[in-house]
Amino acid sequence: MLLLVLCGALFLDGLDVSMVGVALPSIRADLSMSNASLQWVVSAYVLGYGGFLLLGGRVADIVGRRHTFLVSLAVFVVASGLGGVATGAATLIASRFVKGVSAAFTAPAGLSIITTTFDEGPVRNRALAIYTATGASGFSLGLVIGGGLTQIAWRWTFFLPVMVAAATLLAAARHVPRDQRSTDGGPFDAAGALALTTAMLLAVFAVVEVPQGHPVLTWAAGAAAAIGFVAFVIRERRAAHPLVRLGILRSADLVRANLGAASLFGAWVGFLFIATLYLQQLRGWSAIETGAAVFPSGVVVVALASQIGRLVGRFSTTPLITAGLTSAVAAYALFLRIDENTAYLSGILPTVLLGGLGFALAFGPLNMAATNGIVPAEQGLAGGLVNTSFQFGGALVLAVVTAVDNAATHGSSSAALLSGFRAGIAVTLVTAALGVIATNVKEHSWT
Repeated sequence: MLLLVLCGALFLDGLDVSMVGVALPSIRADLSMSNASLQWVVSAYVLGYGGFLLLGGRVADIVGRRHTFLVSLAVFVVASGLGGVATGAATLIASRFVKGVSAAFTAPAGLSIITTTFDEGPVRNRALAIYTATGASGFSLGLVIGGGLTQIAWRWTFFLPVMVAAATLLAAARHVPRDQRSTDGGPFDAAGALALTTAMLLAVFAVVEVPQGHPVLTWAAGAAAAIGFVAFVIRERRAAHPLVRLGILRSADLVRANLGAASLFGAWVGFLFIATLYLQQLRGWSAIETGAAVFPSGVVVVALASQIGRLVGRFSTTPLITAGLTSAVAAYALFLRIDENTAYLSGILPTVLLGGLGFALAFGPLNMAATNGIVPAEQGLAGGLVNTSFQFGGALVLAVVTAVDNAATHGSSSAALLSGFRAGIAVTLVTAALGVIATNVKEHSWT
């Protein structure tokens, strides 16, 4: 029952992300949002998640895993409910950010509960396999469920997570065991987490503002983001208990994996954003038709999830990462051919399948590559860093995709919209290609 409860929380994270993605065009129409502001509905969540993920793991160790898990789930319930009743973009985006922050505490707490409850070996490996597959399943089912709920009202994509999270919270209060707090006496680096998250938010904001015609605001945000990143580095070098020990970045494998993670997830999030707008805004598809159109990608991810360990054992991580990112390159290159009448089976489905294949092949190996050669005491840090890169990559690339889409769209005609969508997809193509290059740079290039 414990594993079921923990899987429920991770299932909720995957479900929430994909449901809201399908609902974006309806949210845009109802709240009169531009594409630039609409991308913040996605970016706010992933930045909150990525910015506080490392802190979340540390807090779970010090405050207690059970306490952290329960409190963060409760926050998720409240934030999702507020998003569902939001009447303006600011409230909606703020609720998404808070949900991301709460997930940043729930995820590492849930994972650490598994690793401390189940004995190392086959039992733990099976529990982890079930746990990770549940997240992929949540994302896949969310595409269809979100489409169906959006047909009723997009607000139900926020209200359903309230019910799921509340049920999970009640079950967790009963079945998650009490645990001992850490006795190492070290504080958690909240200042470092705040500096990192602020810098990431400002960097994304600066990119989004580029096509808006506000150069002073754009440069000011960019400069502030740079100052934030520098402040984070200074903080981590001086802190007695830093959020990130900067010396870990001397590992070339870790750096390559982080760059690959940012490019893989960034390109995928950017593609889903453009594909959703293309299908609903230009082609006139319903939300449920859009969810069903992208659903095969999730099926591929779930189907391959249990085979990745065997494939890594046979081919190692780098070939699989390269194959995955190359598959993504092919997927987005094919999608550049879209027009006003592109057939689903011949023009859209191949991209969906290749994109899902690429994500399935590269996601697990990137996590493994990030922890290769890292001492046991810093395995959690390495894992947290690569997951932060996944999230920040998603937010940053989505911001670039949105900015390029807006800059290339001149008017509201079908031709104008199509021009913007193609420009946005070109960004995802270049991002995936850069990922192939970054993950294959030889060791001596770093020294």
